Amino acid sequence: MDESKFRKRLKALTEKGWTIRLMIIAGVVGIALIFFSSLDFGGITGKQDDAFSVKAYSEELESDLEEVIAHIQGAGKTKVLLTMENSVEYVYLRDSTTKTKEVAPLIRGVLVLCEGGDEPVVVERVTEAVTKALDLSAAKVCITKLSE
Repeated sequence: MDESKFRKRLKALTEKGWTIRLMIIAGVVGIALIFFSSLDFGGITGKQDDAFSVKAYSEELESDLEEVIAHIQGAGKTKVLLTMENSVEYVYLRDSTTKTKEVAPLIRGVLVLCEGGDEPVVVERVTEAVTKALDLSAAKVCITKLSE
């Protein structure tokens, strides 16, 4: 399409009031897009955050502990199981939906299975490492031998 035909069509559209209609339509579409972008559609994101937070937190701690304990002299191959007291707790502003912070779940207990779990020196080292790392009492930590 050459330039003169384009200008003629543009002039014809503006003479018929199409420009105003086009701007109104574009404005309505823009407002609709802004409105739809703020919707939650059934709280899908909230459910994913809850499930992700607790499970990921637990798995990450277990993995980190396994790696650290495996490096303790005499511990050898290690498996760790954490039990949680509650799920993630959210703190909101008063009379608001604004989340101010997320409180991680409390650890109820730790079970550590390691190859050196039958040696008292290794049990003491692992217990001390776990209690210090997680700020738990020794009564909440169980160390036992990993079976072959």
